[in-house]
Amino acid sequence: MARVLVVDDDPALRRVLSLGLGARGHTVLGAPDGRRALAMAATTAIDVVVLDLGLPDLDGIDVCRRLRADGDLPIVVLSADAAEGRKVAALDGGADDYVTKPFGMEELDARLRLAARHFERRAQSGEPSLLEVGPLSMDLGRHRATMRGEPVELTPREFELLAYLARHQGKVLTHRMVLGEVWGPGYLDESHYLRVYVHRLRRVLGDEGGAFLRTEPGVGYALADGGSSKA
Repeated sequence: MARVLVVDDDPALRRVLSLGLGARGHTVLGAPDGRRALAMAATTAIDVVVLDLGLPDLDGIDVCRRLRADGDLPIVVLSADAAEGRKVAALDGGADDYVTKPFGMEELDARLRLAARHFERRAQSGEPSLLEVGPLSMDLGRHRATMRGEPVELTPREFELLAYLARHQGKVLTHRMVLGEVWGPGYLDESHYLRVYVHRLRRVLGDEGGAFLRTEPGVGYALADGGSSKA
């Protein structure tokens, strides 16, 4: 089972999670704020992080971004904030999943196991570290991308979405396929997330017309084998 770092300033909740997840075979460590969480993640073997966004010292989304920048550690946000904008920001910042308080222990355990499996699948995929599709080049190991030789600034979630499309260049991937792979099975019906991210990707790639990142109406998306030089 997993070594879980719970980052929450509520000691009662940390105790509840320690007991609940411990009873399911996990080893639970606790951090009451963002700075101690970052220090523990850097010095302790951790398999997955449960992260509250309302921390007393740092913004939880900033902690999420810093954890993701330091490595590919699975992160499940556990927050009382159910606002869609906050949820999108957390996923955009690198979170693998978002669970809203109040929550069920069985559901949280399932989300943690899913995030860990997703990480293991990426780590063991054995895929090449460099992907090239027409004018797009992606360095998967360094999380860097260029379009027509120019660097492209992508959030972790944008990078993961673009990499998934690049791995299957020329093939139409359905909305549910993309959502399940990039966001997880809990997001199969959240197609509005996908539309927002595709719009943003097209903007940063200079592909507003959709010649490179193509839409198959009512079905899904595909990354063309080549791309138009037009913005």
